Amino acid sequence: MTGIGVEARAQGARARALAVLRIRSRALAVALLPAAAAVILLAGGSSGRFVGHGWDVARWATSVLAVLVLLAAGVIALVVARARPAVTPTVEIAESAAPDLYRLVRDLADRLDVPAPSAIALTPDCDSWLEDRTHPAHGPPAPRARDEIAGPGHHPHGRTTTAPVLVIGSPFLWWMRVGELRAVLAPVVAGTGPSAHPDIAAARRFVRGLDAAVAVSADRGRGPGVRLLGAGIGRVARLLLRSCQAHAAEMERGVAAAAAERAQTVDYGLRIVAQEQVGLAYAGWDRLLTRVALPAWRMGRWPSRLDVGVVAALTELSRRDRLAEGFTSRLGERPACDLLEEPGAVDEATSLLAARLFHGGPAETGPDWSPVAWQEYPDEVVDRKWRTDAARLHRVLDALGVRRTTPAAEGPNLARVLDHLTGPGPGPGPVRDGEPGPAPASRTPSGDADEDDEFPQNPRSAALATRLGAEVAREEAGAVPSGPGGRPAGQGPEAALWDDRALPLFPLQPPRTDRELLADHVTAMVCCAAMDIVGATPGLDWLDGPTLLVDGERVTDLTSRVLSLVEDGDAIPLRTWLVEVGIRPEKPVRLG
Repeated sequence: MTGIGVEARAQGARARALAVLRIRSRALAVALLPAAAAVILLAGGSSGRFVGHGWDVARWATSVLAVLVLLAAGVIALVVARARPAVTPTVEIAESAAPDLYRLVRDLADRLDVPAPSAIALTPDCDSWLEDRTHPAHGPPAPRARDEIAGPGHHPHGRTTTAPVLVIGSPFLWWMRVGELRAVLAPVVAGTGPSAHPDIAAARRFVRGLDAAVAVSADRGRGPGVRLLGAGIGRVARLLLRSCQAHAAEMERGVAAAAAERAQTVDYGLRIVAQEQVGLAYAGWDRLLTRVALPAWRMGRWPSRLDVGVVAALTELSRRDRLAEGFTSRLGERPACDLLEEPGAVDEATSLLAARLFHGGPAETGPDWSPVAWQEYPDEVVDRKWRTDAARLHRVLDALGVRRTTPAAEGPNLARVLDHLTGPGPGPGPVRDGEPGPAPASRTPSGDADEDDEFPQNPRSAALATRLGAEVAREEAGAVPSGPGGRPAGQGPEAALWDDRALPLFPLQPPRTDRELLADHVTAMVCCAAMDIVGATPGLDWLDGPTLLVDGERVTDLTSRVLSLVEDGDAIPLRTWLVEVGIRPEKPVRLG
């Protein structure tokens, strides 16, 4: 019954592919129609049937129109055929670097009776898919000789096809066991079967070509004539793409359904358990990136072992929330990362790629962009971040004309911040010459004012937050890295496959609001005071990011006390905690 279902779904996908190809044939027929009319008129004139001045004018007009239409059709067809389809940035894994992983995938393909993927690549995300890279710009194709419908061997037309590349989410390799990875990859690998069918492959090439042609036509960095030509090509490509959209979507759904049904014969029970681990991996990966990796990226450092970090984060998550049932028993099984010869080198490569995709960092290390190990994270990232934020906070206070606590103060201290945020009135003093005025109020991404950022109960916080937001925006605007020759930083050898000018491709978070910036800066000042006065230390929490350790214990209630000061001007909760810990706000603090 399963074989019949797979064949039926595959036939449905083929029918949709033929519908896409018929649209291509109709477009070709429309392009040839003026030429056919011109041939008829020329043949009629040579045979003496269509004679006279009117027929001569019609012949010339039709011939000129046919030439113009054929030229336009030829240019459009050339652009569609030669335009480079988008390719997901990945870390390529050669077979010599992961022979066991390639063996697992090939054994899985044999069990599913489908062609094995032509190569394996890793992506810094919790997802896996097949990607066609047979375009000439993606490298020379490696011919394959297996077909999903006709079985192993050449397909009916006698040509060979190239199997797509299998892209695997790198967190899966480090978190999942070998059996779980095989179960998760089964429905993905099963998709190589429909991909080998000539009609489906041709339909996909046509749709990808149209999509790439639309992208080429949207490039504005060219001359007016080229832009005008591109606009015409883009309009035709978009028209054809809209015509194919419904059929292409149904074709892909049919291919996915056929692959899923075929994969039911492989590790079906284990796949249910593995899917639970997929959800857990996604939760841990998201928290690791947003709360641990992002602060480091903003400091010009990129954690070089993100996949190792996600294992630590998921272990902590399972300990706190008990989401990973049977986690202890899983530890006795072989982790999927053992399928790699050098997992450390692969982890480093995917970690750098993650920094580029999610933050827009450069492609290579440098003085302002260097790797950081997890054991160095507290000192190299957390301590430096807090002191940098504290220094920025005092610079803004200086710009606002806020006086120090006492004329004889030895240096910047926490008391200055507390006194300013709890004092009466709006608070900002005169602006120094050359200093920019207050920036506009913080806005949400939709353009509407965020009610939480207006600080109606504490106008001093509002003024300070606005100036901090402007200061951070200026610093971020001036820190846009650039490579040699004016290229955007991060544009490496693989720039032919994807456009680094769009980095980051997947921003993790919207810009921080002014309120969040002020709370972060005040928290940083408190942490610096704790480190310099009572010997507290910076720490790393795998799920929450930078954390303060006092006597080896993590401080968990600092955020609410800071928000009470920032939002309400109430310093009592924070001052109470300072007294309990033994921090004297008037003591000087070392800034970054």
